[in-house]
Amino acid sequence: MYHAHIYFDTNQINEAERLHEKITNHKGINRIFPLVQREVGPHSKPMFEVHFSDNKQSFVEWLDNERGELSVLIHPVSEDALADHTTRAVWLGAALPIKTAVLL
Repeated sequence: MYHAHIYFDTNQINEAERLHEKITNHKGINRIFPLVQREVGPHSKPMFEVHFSDNKQSFVEWLDNERGELSVLIHPVSEDALADHTTRAVWLGAALPIKTAVLL
């Protein structure tokens, strides 16, 4: 299982909503969550979350092409949330700070 966190600023809500809508139609995802318009958990910006099992449907490449200026954190899901969000993570676009203390 993998999570993709798509980050946006308040002036990018429309762009985030458009991408959210496009993602709902992609065959490679398991679940998509609503936009969270505040910082939550280890995330330093508003975001929405997508769960997917693997990249067999080329979701990561598709997302990289569709994300525009939005940053995306992609990470595996294991029992080590700190490593998942840091050393095992991949960024599409600019890397953003992660509040690692929340993950300890």
